[in-house]
Amino acid sequence: MNAGMVGGATVAARIDQLTARARAHTGLEDFGVDTWREGLEVLVRSAESEGRFTSSGENAFYDALLRHLVNRLCIEDWFARCPEIDDQDVAVELLGVGFPRTGSTALSHLLAQDRSVRSLRIWEEVSPCPPPGISPEEDRARMDAAERMVAIQAHVAPRLRSMLPQSATGPMEDHDLMALEFKAQSFLVSAHLPSYAAWFLDCDMEPTYRYERRVFKLLQWRCPPTRWQLKSPTHTLFLQAYEKVFPETRFVMTHRDVSKVIPSVSDLYYTMLQAGNVGIDPYEVGRLNVEQWGVALDRLLAFRDAGHEDRFFDIGFSAFQADPIAEIRRLYEWLGRDLTVETEQRMQAWREDNPRDRYGTHEYAAADFGITAQALNERFSPYRERFRSLL
Repeated sequence: MNAGMVGGATVAARIDQLTARARAHTGLEDFGVDTWREGLEVLVRSAESEGRFTSSGENAFYDALLRHLVNRLCIEDWFARCPEIDDQDVAVELLGVGFPRTGSTALSHLLAQDRSVRSLRIWEEVSPCPPPGISPEEDRARMDAAERMVAIQAHVAPRLRSMLPQSATGPMEDHDLMALEFKAQSFLVSAHLPSYAAWFLDCDMEPTYRYERRVFKLLQWRCPPTRWQLKSPTHTLFLQAYEKVFPETRFVMTHRDVSKVIPSVSDLYYTMLQAGNVGIDPYEVGRLNVEQWGVALDRLLAFRDAGHEDRFFDIGFSAFQADPIAEIRRLYEWLGRDLTVETEQRMQAWREDNPRDRYGTHEYAAADFGITAQALNERFSPYRERFRSLL
């Protein structure tokens, strides 16, 4: 559909349809504070005017939006029935930030082997209600559903298995929690959404993080521990807003040369976009990633320079690949955590079970996405100069 043909009435009708379906599905009415609506409106307008969906891709896109609305209804229902949930204290002790494709996913899986700290798991992020720990049968059913989802994804896009280690009970980036406010970078790998991408860079993320904190209360209510460790490169764009909501957080930043990072993440985006969309231009994907991660870099450096440098622990890709446990020992010392023998043994076991090329190597070429060495050097030279010893 042409962008000029998509008016407010069309967008409003689609949103009314989605919210009505969510209410009918759950029998619930309350979506909570209305901060979610702006993001959904921008997202739907972009999808309606700019989307390049296949029929199945369009259905999957809107089914995902429906799922987020259903989850909001269920979350608010639990708070209404059990208001004591809101009395929970939430502490995000550690947040992984930086560019994607820097070893941060493997690091998060290794850190998740420490059972004294809470990670966000795929099965509970996709379907947070009922709260974990309420019903072992419900928890098991959601784990099984998440396993099927991971298996289907591996079948539909097998190259993803060589890029991202995943398991239903393993840690996951908090994209689905951000998506409850419809402000999530993950939408950019589901559809061609250039106007949403531009809006997203400057949206107000503070309400999103406040709602995410609300969801953490629900997830930890009957399922401790209550000390969280998370990771998502998306937050690199919004650290000022994040710090307002989670002032206690310290950051671990993983590093790798951008000549590897930007083409690799472009290939990841392109691979995911091909499932459910047509006419995806790899050069456009390359430009999107240079823009998004260039802005992220600028904001990250400004945040660190604004009196937050001591809140960051840096890990280089080569050092991590050579001896990840040694880097984690250094991180634990900085955090003041005790790395127990049992936790280190679980970390070693995970590493042995998940070698880097377990599902094949990830092959990509910068030229496929119109990315040149000169362009990367011009845009990311401040990063290269500052963190040269880690790259």
